[in-house]
Amino acid sequence: MNKFPAYLIGNIISTNSAEAFTIYKKSAFGEPVEGKIQYSLTESIYLFEKNKIEIFQNNKLISKNEFLKKLQKIDKKISLKYSVFKDLRDKGYIVKTALKFGADFRVYPKGTRPGKSHAKWLVFAEHESKKHTWQDFASKNRVAHSTKKKLLLAIIDEENKISYYEVSWVKP
Repeated sequence: MNKFPAYLIGNIISTNSAEAFTIYKKSAFGEPVEGKIQYSLTESIYLFEKNKIEIFQNNKLISKNEFLKKLQKIDKKISLKYSVFKDLRDKGYIVKTALKFGADFRVYPKGTRPGKSHAKWLVFAEHESKKHTWQDFASKNRVAHSTKKKLLLAIIDEENKISYYEVSWVKP
């Protein structure tokens, strides 16, 4: 499959390419919105790195470095989030944004798809040097519990290695 064009307009990356719809149906990349496939920032980086898409802005092809700089301006945590996204996608999970839950991602168990089943985890990606309070932890855990998901903390170290910690409520 050849690369297909995707367009960065403001904070949105989308395409109406037939290949994009094929990839969506096969691998759940992107979301159909008004006749186009719209990608999250992390999905677009992943597809860019896999040589599936080319990114255009104002009808001009932009380089990977230029694209990453633009995304960094949109989301300061994009590098951390992307390392977690890539790790989970490479392991076979479907990873989607979780903005409405106040989390970085929602993750679907292997073999399931958004719309046909519910996500199992809400993921928060953080660098190991970031300090957290018990209140932060409790609020993340409460959101996960109230949405019937498990909390998955993705902690990224200095070598860009990721440790995952799954948290779930237990009734005494």
